[in-house]
Amino acid sequence: MFDIDRWGEIFQSMSKNKLRTVLAGFTITFAILLFTILLGMGNGLKNTFQTFFSRDAENAMFIQPNRTSKAYKGYQSGRQIEFTNEDIEFVEKNYGDKITSLIRRNRMHVDFAYKNEKDDYELIGVDPGIQFLEMSTPFKGRFINELDIKKKSKVIAIGRMTEQDLFPKGISAVGKYINVGGLAYKVVGVFTDPGGDNEERLNYIPITTFQNIYGNNDDVHQINLLYNPKLSTEQAITLGNNLVKDLKKKHTISPRDQRAIRNTNRAEVVQGTGQVSAGLDMGIFFIALGTLIAGVVGIGNMMVYIVKERTKELGIRKALGATPKSIIMMIMLEAFFITSIAGYIGLLIGTGVVKFMAPLLEEYGIMNSNVDMGIVIFATILLMVSGIIAGYLPARRAAKIKPIVALRDE
Repeated sequence: MFDIDRWGEIFQSMSKNKLRTVLAGFTITFAILLFTILLGMGNGLKNTFQTFFSRDAENAMFIQPNRTSKAYKGYQSGRQIEFTNEDIEFVEKNYGDKITSLIRRNRMHVDFAYKNEKDDYELIGVDPGIQFLEMSTPFKGRFINELDIKKKSKVIAIGRMTEQDLFPKGISAVGKYINVGGLAYKVVGVFTDPGGDNEERLNYIPITTFQNIYGNNDDVHQINLLYNPKLSTEQAITLGNNLVKDLKKKHTISPRDQRAIRNTNRAEVVQGTGQVSAGLDMGIFFIALGTLIAGVVGIGNMMVYIVKERTKELGIRKALGATPKSIIMMIMLEAFFITSIAGYIGLLIGTGVVKFMAPLLEEYGIMNSNVDMGIVIFATILLMVSGIIAGYLPARRAAKIKPIVALRDE
């Protein structure tokens, strides 16, 4: 392995056949390069998909009333279903043991103004549990609390981007009064949200304040809830289906009407996310496997060509006393050296390309493209071993050739 004379022969052979050596190495370099890039982009797609569905708590459920699509028990289709506080009490009574937080959500668009700055934002009336459902984090002041709900306080928690839009740089919104549709609300907190800028332009007031000022009623536009995180995915899906079924019965809606009450259940999303992620993993695996197989085949073909090209040289070596073992070892070491160097170059170029492309890919929604170095190194080692095997098989055949036959080869 560390025979200086043998390595000298290998380097001499490679230097005399530069094109052959470059072509053999290019096969390995390209295979590892392509494998690394595909792996990085595949991981980026997975990260994008998972990030998109991680903006809300995983145990969240959103129940939205809509218009009926089927006539039922004397009611015509197209009837608008409306939730009220009574529905909240109904859900609490029948499913309270499976729910950790029940949240009313009403929303409308309205003009916000502070001094000379003015813009249109979404105003949302909520219960305090929305903070944990949306995973919003106050970084100034506080969020809406139960005391605000009880007193129907005219207070508001605004998003980070709302503060940035309306208030001068360096001025905190907390404690200030802003004009919301002609009414003054005191800012009690500013929050951040993992959903990004759009989510940080949302603004929350107590649901009781919303119901009192904007309608003087107990209407609920949407029922949100957090179910017990100890429930399995199947149990959470069953909970959502049963809840919708009971609400349909309460509002005299056909059980077959799929439009009247819509439920977005994060348990179903998580289940679907897992299936899509598994599909992406499988797709990446087969693409990467195909790339590696192509590399192995390329190495094998190149080594067969190399040995064929050197048949006369090998015959001379045998005539001068070279043993079959030494010939096999020489060809295998040459294959090992070429695959090692070429594989390492492909690894360096591939990781460099992925790092360079990462910011560009983010513009197209592919987030956090990265490469698991352990997998890439394993693939490189696999190609190196394949190169040795690919070199061994033709070398073994060449070592069996009789010198007189080899010398006649053209």
